[in-house]
Formats: sequence, structure tokens, C-alpha cells
Amino acid sequence: MSDMSISSVLSAAAGATKSQTPEKVREAAQQFEALLMGQILRTERQSGSGWLGSGEDSSAECATDYAEQQFAAVLAQQGGLGLADLISTGLERNH
Repeated sequence: MSDMSISSVLSAAAGATKSQTPEKVREAAQQFEALLMGQILRTERQSGSGWLGSGEDSSAECATDYAEQQFAAVLAQQGGLGLADLISTGLERNH
């Protein structure tokens, strides 16, 4: 999941609700959780109290953005904050 954007998460969620397969629901929930964690990491870094310090090099910032996205995706796949479980369970109960 290297290209993580709101539109890709929304399209995955729309596909999950149409076909209602537990795998697709779980994948959409993981993508949402990864997007949320990526935003949290980015906000912390941009506030100046980030985990890698502050850098003014645009290529380093691009690489850091990518690293944060990948880190967030792996965290979400490994359980992350537990939001994906809660979301997928809630969606499966509603259908």
C-alpha cells in the first residue's frame, strides 16, 4: 500500500460495502487506520517536535513523508491502535 490517499481509502470502503466481504471491509479499515496514523506522524513532525527532528531539505522531507506512510501502513497491518478491528466489527454488525 504505497500510495495512500483519501480517495483510495474511500474507493476501497465503497467497494467493501458493495461486496460486503469481510476481507475487503478489514482492508478498508486498515487503510483508514494507516491514513490516520500517517497524519498523526506528519502533524508531529511539522510541529517541530517530530521523531526525526526538523530538516529543511525538500528531498529529505519527501523521503520522510514516504517513510511515515509506510510505517503507518505496517503498524495498521500489525494491529496499530486497534481502530481497524473496531471499524470492521462495527461494519459487519450493521450488515
